[in-house]
Amino acid sequence: METTVQRIIDITELALRDAHQSLIATRMGIEDLTGACRDLDEAGYWSIECWGGATYDACIRYLNEDPWERLRTFKRLMPKTPLQMLLRGQNLLGYRHYQDEVVERFCYKSAENGVDVFRIFDALNDLRNIETSVRAVRKVGRHAQGTISYTVSPIHTVALFVDQAKRLQDMGVDSICIKDMAAIIKPQSAYDLVKGIKEACGPDLRLHLHVHATTGVTMVSLMKAVEAGVDCVDTAISTMSLGPGHNPTESFIEMLEGTGFGTMVDLERVLRVKSYFVSKIERYREFLSKVTGVETEIFKSQIPGGMLSNMENQLRQQGAGDRLKDVLEEIPLVRKDTGYVPLVTPSSQIVGTQAVLNVLMGHYKVLTGEFADLMLGYYGAGPGEKNPEVVRMAIEHTHKEPITCRPADLLKPEWEKLRSEALPLPGCNGTDEDVLTYAMFPQVAPKFFARRHEGPLNVGTDPLTGVSEMHPAEGHQGVITGPITYAVTVSGMEHKVTVAPFNPSTT
Repeated sequence: METTVQRIIDITELALRDAHQSLIATRMGIEDLTGACRDLDEAGYWSIECWGGATYDACIRYLNEDPWERLRTFKRLMPKTPLQMLLRGQNLLGYRHYQDEVVERFCYKSAENGVDVFRIFDALNDLRNIETSVRAVRKVGRHAQGTISYTVSPIHTVALFVDQAKRLQDMGVDSICIKDMAAIIKPQSAYDLVKGIKEACGPDLRLHLHVHATTGVTMVSLMKAVEAGVDCVDTAISTMSLGPGHNPTESFIEMLEGTGFGTMVDLERVLRVKSYFVSKIERYREFLSKVTGVETEIFKSQIPGGMLSNMENQLRQQGAGDRLKDVLEEIPLVRKDTGYVPLVTPSSQIVGTQAVLNVLMGHYKVLTGEFADLMLGYYGAGPGEKNPEVVRMAIEHTHKEPITCRPADLLKPEWEKLRSEALPLPGCNGTDEDVLTYAMFPQVAPKFFARRHEGPLNVGTDPLTGVSEMHPAEGHQGVITGPITYAVTVSGMEHKVTVAPFNPSTT
């Protein structure tokens, strides 16, 4: 007997952004994405995530592709379905905090170029760091989705997250997303959290759930969230799913049959998208994550899916591919020292890079400038108490004092300075978009501007010839030998690394 569908569950499709970020280190070029756009646009998704996250960085660092043109292309090819981006609040798409005017201009330009839904988060769940972007998005009439960066620790409870949701609602967000970037939200936790937020915030506030698949439990978590009242879930086309990626769109749709829940997504269109990406993903086998099955160890390290594939790639480049297990064991120790910050960009890169350096160089023998700033409050207020000894080391390395204010309050107006630095660069086209590119990636943008006229570079390997056009990732790979500062690129994030003086008694 056929079950009547009593409630529709919306779906956000991740194929054009987080799916390939998580599985192939964000390397898929625009020419391999556009062929799926018509079917994606006609399939009936609530939104299609296609921009933000690490895509902006990867476009200019590896693909010689203008990220703004990528966004405009998607908007032209998918006019029906709302386009969604992932925005790091006051960090935008870079790895530092930006002054409020820069944040406002970025939100305006993103909306103008095609973004309809802004998923806005702060790595530390410090809501002071998303207020400016939420306000800016609402000012331009777009959908502002406030985000809870989900994590598990001795101090994180359902009540704590529900309180955060209520504060997001008071801020005026249009919806809330529970963002589980590491596949660590277990089924009962998903049920309890969704139910708790719905009861506290009321049934009219939209609630979304984003999960990865790495641990093997989160398809059940999605079902429990549906039963608890979630309005929308994130999935990825099966061709680009599982491993450190996400749960398959087709599987989620099929799972709802006979449950009283359904979707508006056309499965036939979805299957066409699946077939399209079969050959495309093969072009990037060089970047494919080695984590292809289930990794329940992630419950301990809590490293996000997108970070995992990038870290694997970076360790291999440094000739330390066999040290991944050691790094994954070190990450929770470093995270405890920070006061249990959630691990999502940029905190995941900061904690992950410090763990890499602890493994390769010795326990806190080397501190990155970013890790020191995290310990001292320059990324915002963390959830718990920090290790005072590591805070002391951070003070000694940076000669800075800890702060408790909103970090952006310390920033002076910087837009005109950024314009004056960007506009003279060879190849800069003088637009606000180019100034924003320079603002977020001042080391990479000049090289991109100079080469942009050559057109997008596809770094995939031709399945027929086996030839790859990949150019090597930038970054220092030398040996650190003395008390000096280096610029080191790890997982796409450039760090200032200060090497502590050598002390034979501590080796």
